[in-house]
Amino acid sequence: MRTALGPVPLDQGSTGLPGGRKARAVPQKATVPGTPDARPDDAPGTRPDGTSDARPGYGQLLRTRGAWTFLLPGFAARQPFAMLTISIVLLVQHTSGSYGTAGAVSATTGVSMALFAPYGGKLADRFGQRAVLLPGVLVHSAAGLALTALALSGAPTWTLFLAAVPTGASTPQVGPMVRARWGVRLQGSPLMQTAAAFESVTDEFTFVLGPLFATALCTGVNPAAGLITEAALTLVGGLLFAAQKGTQPTPTAGSGAGHARVEHVSALRVPGVRVLIVTFLGIGSVFGGMQVSLAAYTEAIGEPGLNGVLYGTFAAGNMLSGIVCGAIAWKIAPQRRLLVGYTALALTASGLWAAQSVLLLAGLGLLVGVCIAPALITGYTLVETIVPASSRTEAFTWLTGAVALGQAVAVTVAGQLEDRFWDGAGFLVPMGGTVLALAVMYLLRSRLVPPSSGRTVARGVDHRVPVAVD
Repeated sequence: MRTALGPVPLDQGSTGLPGGRKARAVPQKATVPGTPDARPDDAPGTRPDGTSDARPGYGQLLRTRGAWTFLLPGFAARQPFAMLTISIVLLVQHTSGSYGTAGAVSATTGVSMALFAPYGGKLADRFGQRAVLLPGVLVHSAAGLALTALALSGAPTWTLFLAAVPTGASTPQVGPMVRARWGVRLQGSPLMQTAAAFESVTDEFTFVLGPLFATALCTGVNPAAGLITEAALTLVGGLLFAAQKGTQPTPTAGSGAGHARVEHVSALRVPGVRVLIVTFLGIGSVFGGMQVSLAAYTEAIGEPGLNGVLYGTFAAGNMLSGIVCGAIAWKIAPQRRLLVGYTALALTASGLWAAQSVLLLAGLGLLVGVCIAPALITGYTLVETIVPASSRTEAFTWLTGAVALGQAVAVTVAGQLEDRFWDGAGFLVPMGGTVLALAVMYLLRSRLVPPSSGRTVARGVDHRVPVAVD
């Protein structure tokens, strides 16, 4: 006879219960099939994800059953995302001669993505990721190629903005979809923190390669090469990822007889999500402000090729700190970690505008990147504890959209500052964005604590359909 915690000797676990009732293998804590604490009878000491109870780590995470079937296509499909903004900036700046115009067109793409991405996430939760991805990658690729053609042909500026809207609105949200698939495979196991760190590292690795690749294409091949390549990679990678139907979360709209009715609650109704959105807006201001400001700075000193190197250094710091975060068994509450990490981010970002040399700027950029990963990882981890499972893809896309919106606003403001003031004035944007977000997060920090009323069984899982436990 077994409990959810392992075998129980018959002479101890089946003699009787208070009140004279015969015991029926009552576990030490209430579990139901499908919850993180439930384990199959033929695999004692294992979790539903196929992993053991050993200390969580990257090796154990990557041995999760079925993980590689969505990790590799997911990496290919999300790589173009890191190329999009910088490719638009470099192309439009080349054809228009203005960083302000380039930033505004790029910002339009980001705003469109931020506005439409959560709706795409909600549709993916309800109807399946494949149903959203297939038309999305086709529209995005076509819109990106149209934007490229308009820029090269010298079309009126308003047409660039017009083409930027569908380009951003149809950007595939592969990162949130991969995170949602991890949630299905791990079902709340201790590996969720490791998975969040792994995804942050993957994101930042794409942001190390993406800007370097896009900059090399735009400066070494043709100003339009970056955006053309982005459109092609989106199409191929997105179709490969969409083909992995076996690992996607079950669409809630397809629940039929025998399934518990799932109430569709918008992720925005969760107070903590709204706080995290502000937090991620500040992170987006760092990405956008640095992209434009680094491009303007390296252009001003006559070394445009250093743009990708400097931005890659920033992203490398993010990636390396993400690796470390995932390897640490944290004992500090995630809400506190977020406050501490974000304070460090605001302090380091506040020094960028004063950097007067390439070496100093690279060092500060590295530190800023080191501080971003803990905030991103902790924010995504908090989603797992404060958002119902049926709305998590939507919640992830709200956060991704917030980064895109913050980046879009930052690109626009930084571009105007670079055009109107001194070289490097755009670095004021990361400082302002992170300081404001930190103030809001500090004032509303209590909303990041998971509500105790969301738990349905003792030490069980938040936000699930209540199930009677005998």
